[in-house]
Parts: sequence; C-alpha cells; structure tokens
Amino acid sequence: MSKNSFAGILILGFVLLVFGYIVRVSGSVEKSTDNSLSENPKLVVGIVVDQMKYQYLTKFWNHYSDKGFKRLVNNGFTAKSNYYGYAQTSTGPGHTTVATGTYPSIHGIIGNNWYDKISKKSVYCVEDSRYETIGSDGDGGKKSPNRLLTSTLSDENRIATNFKGKTIGVAIKDRGAILSSGFTANAAYWYEGGEEGKFITSSYYLDSMPDWVNTFNDSRIIDNYLIDWDTFYDISTYTESGPDDNDYENPFKGEKSPVFPHKIKDIATNNSTGKISYSTLASTPFGNSLVADFSIEAIKGEELGLDNSTDFLMIDFSSTDYVGHQFGANSKEVQDTYIRLDKEIERLLNFLDQHVGSNEYTIFLTADHGATNAPGFLKENKIAVNYFSSKKWKEYIELSAIKMFGTKKIIEGYSNEQLFLNHELISKLKLEVSDIKKKLIDKMQNYPGISNVYSSENIFNYNEDHYLRLLRNGYNKNMSGDIVYTLMPNWTYPRKGSTHGTRFNHDTHVPLIFYGKGINKGVTNRKTDVIDIAPTIASLLGISSPSGSIGEVIYEVLD
Repeated sequence: MSKNSFAGILILGFVLLVFGYIVRVSGSVEKSTDNSLSENPKLVVGIVVDQMKYQYLTKFWNHYSDKGFKRLVNNGFTAKSNYYGYAQTSTGPGHTTVATGTYPSIHGIIGNNWYDKISKKSVYCVEDSRYETIGSDGDGGKKSPNRLLTSTLSDENRIATNFKGKTIGVAIKDRGAILSSGFTANAAYWYEGGEEGKFITSSYYLDSMPDWVNTFNDSRIIDNYLIDWDTFYDISTYTESGPDDNDYENPFKGEKSPVFPHKIKDIATNNSTGKISYSTLASTPFGNSLVADFSIEAIKGEELGLDNSTDFLMIDFSSTDYVGHQFGANSKEVQDTYIRLDKEIERLLNFLDQHVGSNEYTIFLTADHGATNAPGFLKENKIAVNYFSSKKWKEYIELSAIKMFGTKKIIEGYSNEQLFLNHELISKLKLEVSDIKKKLIDKMQNYPGISNVYSSENIFNYNEDHYLRLLRNGYNKNMSGDIVYTLMPNWTYPRKGSTHGTRFNHDTHVPLIFYGKGINKGVTNRKTDVIDIAPTIASLLGISSPSGSIGEVIYEVLD
C-alpha cells in the first residue's frame, strides 16, 4: 500500500470519527433539551415536617417500613448534612425559607411573631384583617401572605405555566400552609379545631369553599380519630427513647401522668359541657393523619397531576411539633408519632402511584427546624443545663434602663431575642442612640446565660464568625431590633418538653430527601443549605428560581 493510500485511509477514518461524535453530541443535546422542556413531573409534592431534626431518620430507622421514609431514602437522593443557614429557627421562617430559597433577611418572615416598628405592637406572620374566614364563622381565616417579601417556588411555577399549573397548600397550622404556597396559590387550607374540627381557608384565596372540601368536612372523618392513642408497636420495642413515665414531659390536661395510653376522647371532652375540643387532635399523631387524608382528597378534588402542566401540593405535617413541645425529643410519644408518620408517608406514596403514576411526580421532604432535648433528660444524664427566666431577664433590663436613663420606656419592644429602642423618646430626651446601645449592651453582656450581645451595626461588621453569620442571615435591617442577644449553649426557657429557636446544630440540622421523576438515586455528605431546595427544583422544572433566591442547585440530585 502506498503512503498516499495509507494517509487517505487515516484521513477518512478521522472524518468518520468526527462525524460520529457530532451525531452523538447532537442527539444527546436534543434529548436533554427535550427532557427539560416537555418531560417535567406532573406534580411536585413538597413535604415539610414540623420539628423534625435529622436524627429522627436514623434513630427510628429500624421501626420504619420499607414503603415510607425508607422508600424515599433508598430510591431517592438524601443530603445528610443539610442545615438552616440562619439562627432563630421556627415554623414561619422555616417554611418560607424552603419555599423562597433565601433567608429571613431577604424574605422578611423573621419569626412567627415579631415586634412591628410601624404599628408599635407584636404582629403575627400571616395575620391580615382585610380578609374573612371561608369555611367557618370564626376569625381563623383572617390570614394572607401579605408580610412575605419575595416570590415562592410555586409562584414561579404558576407564572411559568401561565397559571395552568395549580398550587394547593395543606397544614394544621395556617402559617405552614400559607407561607409554603405563596401569593398565587389556588388555595391554602389549614385546620381549625375548637368545637367544629374542620379545614378552613381565607377569602384571600377563595370566595366560597369547593364542594370537595365541604364533603370532606361534612364526612366527619375527624371523629374516627377520637380514640385512645396507644403505641403502634409494643412499647417494649421502643428502646430508642426514654422511659414512658418521667418528670420532663407535660401530660395532657386531666392526665395524672404523661403515659400511654392517652385517652384522647376523654381528654378532648369538657366535663362541664360535654362538648369536644377538636384542637386536642393537633397534639397527637392523628393530626398528621388528618393532613394526609385531606391532601389525598385535594389531589382528587383539584385533579392535581392529571395534565402536562406541573402542579404543586405543599404539605406541612405540623403535629410532630406539638407532640415534641409537649413530651420532648426523647419521649416514647415522639417516637410513636414518627412511626405513625412513616405510615402516612407510605399511604400518600401509594396513592400518588395509583392516581398520578409512579414515575410522574417528584417529592422533596425536609423540616422547618429541629429540636432540643428535654432539659430534664439532659440534666439527668449529667449534661450541663441551665434555665433562663425571660421574666427576670426583662426585669433586669428595664431596671438597668431606669438607673441609666431615668425611664424603662427607652425600650419599646421585645421579640425573638431582640430589643427595640424608642427612637422618638430618645430624640426628645436629647440622648444618643449609639451611647444607649453601648450602655445597654455592657449591662446585658454580664447577665448569667447571655453568650453575646450585638448592636444592629455589629451584626454587619464581622464576617468570619459562624454564629454571627447565622444571626445576620435571620436579621432584616428594616424589621429587626436595635440590639440582638444570644444564649449560651444548653441554656433554655422551658423546664419540660422540647423547644427550638437557637443557632445550634440540634435546631439547624434537618433532613432533606428528593424522590421521583428527574431525581438521581444517591447521597451526599457535603454540606447543603435549606435555601438550595427551591433552585434545585426550579432547575428540574426549567423555571425561574424565586425572586430573592440565593441558594445553589444541588447538582448531584438531578438526573
């Protein structure tokens, strides 16, 4: 063979290789584009479990079935080191952060309640007297997302689908349903206990209740949960939690001790009138069962996931929080509540498989905050715990203000470990705000249990301190206080049960699981932030992230 012939063969082979590569790349690009534009899940289900620290996944793992939490973990993607990147963890800010992909410093929901500088009073994160209750005669529906400053993930989906994709929110708590769903939701529903026991909404969303909701409320399925609450499995197998009878749990009203079985109907019944308070169910695992019941009916009634425009269903399982506050993180009650929640997750997944299709929906599951252990439990096990009296703390601050400035009215309000100064009075007294801050901070810093005290200026002056960064991410310049303080580790307000709201890992480390269409199977141990959820789902759907989003796509999650 001549050299020219050999060279020709080499050139031809090279051309064929290049051509084949171009064909493959073109095909893959075309396929990728097609997937991202026309093969979105028909339904995205966002599940937020109230007061679920990450440890509850691993601690109770052996009691979960293969079809609930384990199905999500084994067939989905788990971020093991997922944290809230701000302090003051609570329900309102947590749900909003999940939905907006940004911190309270930007989305504006800085607490469940906070002192409002304009109205000079404490405000609730979703209160709105401009609207009326739909579904009952009470005031529980005078709510809206009016205090939210940015769009949510489901808002962006509504816009992207030209409002063909629906959004429905469901929760026990109004703030859980409203702040998860955002401004453009078709409806958000929450539970009103009292003597009626039903799901309601606000005239912000609807003028009248849909037939399917009326049918659900009229069915009185709620009465099926007025039963004794005993453990799902034999209590002797609940070795992961502490003794059932102890001194650091709060019994239900009328109970002599906080032990199983809890006779829910007797507890809920007023001995004088014989009337039932259905509010009691919120503090039992049956509150989560009601939310699952209603969510399933919402999928059917609103025909979610049945067309090619992606719908959103935002679910908040709130009863875990009520049980945790009452009984504490190491209680048999908390363990049983999560075992029962696992069954509700299984029931919901089975329904989605049948109604929407096993590969037609996507789920993300996380929590709005974690929980401390019960102080009594920690103390009994030789872990240093001290109790902080907010009443004595306030008396100390006000007495200090009187001694230094002649009046306690220098301090205008308190909320979320912040002090709000009366700037109008300070001006009238011809005092300097900076001088008042310095003197108050010096006094506050010396009080037992106080870790650090910062002026509003200090919060933005230091960049390297981890905990200060968490405070800064939860601090809104226009809404938060003039002075911010923090408690030392293991200093706590309640003496029984569990609480939350600190900058420490037991409150900020929460689960994050993605599952379903477009989701890889896998796990990551690298640190992720709750603000990453919204941009990750937005990337999956090919839509814009929420307007204030600063999170990053967790690229390993997406198929």
